[in-house]
Amino acid sequence: MVANLHTYRPIPGKKKAPVHVLIDLEVLLKMACVGICGSDVHYLVNGRIGDFVLNKPMIMGHEASGTVIKLGKEVKHLQIGDKVAIEPGIPCHVCNFCKKGKYNLCAEMKFCATPPIDGNLQQYYTHPADLCFKLPKNVTLEEGALAEPLSVAVHACKRAKVGVGSKVMIIGAGTIGLMILVTAKAMGADKVVIAVAEANNKQVFIPAARK
Repeated sequence: MVANLHTYRPIPGKKKAPVHVLIDLEVLLKMACVGICGSDVHYLVNGRIGDFVLNKPMIMGHEASGTVIKLGKEVKHLQIGDKVAIEPGIPCHVCNFCKKGKYNLCAEMKFCATPPIDGNLQQYYTHPADLCFKLPKNVTLEEGALAEPLSVAVHACKRAKVGVGSKVMIIGAGTIGLMILVTAKAMGADKVVIAVAEANNKQVFIPAARK
């Protein structure tokens, strides 16, 4: 079993991935697609993001999809062979935020590829079954790996109350910015403008497509 290993200078390499012990409420996945997030690049280039410091080698990746190849004893809603998208944050399930359904705010969150937690850029990976979402037959594994960044865009548009006739300005045209663009249009936004920075640090405002 091989995993992609990244450290903060020296050069990325490969190592044997840890042997994952499958517990009752987990599934073992054969990984299919893993996106490269800006956070992965930050850890590789800078060795840290804020208070999260890369002090030892870490496996990257959190935007991912895979196929279920083994089930924990208590897993009922998934079957072997199911293709799933992975929600990469594992909350504690017992704090007030978790109990209120706002588990994204859990202070004890364990997030893939956030030190010291390894990511899922591996051949095989275990994950809580309740955080693995079966993909519809018309959704590919490549598209499934984009479910996590798409959820960021949907959450942003909901918080901004984007709807029919909204006018939206997006700062930055990276993956998240572009996903906010398509999400805002899908929610009925009438006019969307994206601000991007050129090499000379001047901002350029680009009207987004109307269709």
